[in-house]
Amino acid sequence: MEFLAKGKRGKVYLEKGIATKLSQPFRVKNEVDWLKKLNKHKIGPKLVSYNEDSFSYKFVKGIEIIPWIETSNKKDILNVLKNIIKQCEILDSLKVNKKEMNHPYKHILIEKNKPVMIDFERCKITENPKNVNQFFQFLINSRMGSLLKEKEIFLQKNEIQELLKEYKKTRSKKELNRILNLLQL
Repeated sequence: MEFLAKGKRGKVYLEKGIATKLSQPFRVKNEVDWLKKLNKHKIGPKLVSYNEDSFSYKFVKGIEIIPWIETSNKKDILNVLKNIIKQCEILDSLKVNKKEMNHPYKHILIEKNKPVMIDFERCKITENPKNVNQFFQFLINSRMGSLLKEKEIFLQKNEIQELLKEYKKTRSKKELNRILNLLQL
């Protein structure tokens, strides 16, 4: 096995297209439980196997979101952002809070123009999940907002914030679609 990365809570190794993450048993159990649930909704890397102190999943040979945006075209960026927002909405509907969506620099990889969320060890059930709202906060923050403007993607901060307030109250597809309509070519 080849050493791939060290995070705050574990180490990841790679062998023949399969990544294996070693961590503390309670962290492994939590992340495995979430991957089992979320893989049913096509969210996260595909879980392959697990034991008490490690689990394996299909390696995502992707690029982190910001470097990917820097080298991609407007149409691909908008499609990927919409896909991420739809995944966030699924998380919200399942009452799952991923906790990293306002700074997902290393938690979303883009592989063949498809976003894959990774690192679910901190997920938890909550009555008030904020994945969509947090991801939009990430999109309109100064660094990301500037990058999107360079790609001629202009997000109206005030309009988005008003729509997000409505979405937060209702969690309706109608409100989500109004938000998604802001991401047009």
